Amino acid sequence: MTRKATNPAKDKAKAKSTIQVYTVKEPTNILLFIQQIHSGKSRSAVKSMLKHRQVSVNDVTVAIDTTPLSIGDVVTINTGLVPEKLTNPLLKVVFEDDYVIVVDKKAGLLSVGTEREREQTAYAILKTYVKSANEHNKIFVLHRLDRDTSGVMMFAKNKEVQEQMQRSWNDTVTDRRYVLVVGGKVENEEGQITTWLTEGGSFETKSSFTPNGGQRSTTYYRVLRRSSQYTMLEATLDTGRKNQIRVHMKDLGHSIVGDKKYGGVKSPFERLGLHAHILEFVHPITGQKHRFESRIPRQFTDLFR
Repeated sequence: MTRKATNPAKDKAKAKSTIQVYTVKEPTNILLFIQQIHSGKSRSAVKSMLKHRQVSVNDVTVAIDTTPLSIGDVVTINTGLVPEKLTNPLLKVVFEDDYVIVVDKKAGLLSVGTEREREQTAYAILKTYVKSANEHNKIFVLHRLDRDTSGVMMFAKNKEVQEQMQRSWNDTVTDRRYVLVVGGKVENEEGQITTWLTEGGSFETKSSFTPNGGQRSTTYYRVLRRSSQYTMLEATLDTGRKNQIRVHMKDLGHSIVGDKKYGGVKSPFERLGLHAHILEFVHPITGQKHRFESRIPRQFTDLFR
């Protein structure tokens, strides 16, 4: 084992960070490796270092204590400055490991950049966040939510994971549910809508009930609550086409409130009535199933009291 230690002049938290760099000489895992080089450090102390993003392997931040190490891997440990936690009113990290990062996004925040806006996006915020731990860290888009849609979404932390998950998206994502508020009273307790979707001008998705060369798409829905003016629905998708739920609610005759593009009535809470409520997926590396639930906005439920 070889070691090189430096003390770069960083003072973000009014404390000097101490960067320690080690080269792995024999196969092991990150927990055992740190306990070996820091004799007497407890398992919980090591896990705390990993949780606070103080450890990287080959310039990639790691958070799992069983991360395997091979001969020649370079382990970097920041024993001083702890990278800043993400504190943004529009975005909250709910899960993070070496491979994916799951967030809860507020309405009003773009998922990724546009020609007009590149800085105030979930992607840009997370990019800055992961680079605060290590300048070589990156994130990669897995799926998107519209600017005015709130709820749970995730990004990959390396290109290989992104490509693997996107190739097997329908198998990897085992449950994905949305809660929405539409105008009027939906009579049927549940139902489904199947149409063929194509992308038209002005970034608007077109829907046809007969095959037209577009992508066959199905949305399943069930009623959660009703009032004289509105209905709250839960929707699931067989595929996640652009604007699929929004255009299918228009097809149903009950557009989402606040959805000007697809004929929605004025929103009673000054935002689009669409929320990504549940995301469940099989982890691409560990094989474990993870399930995340974003609380239904109080603005939605207050309409039905």
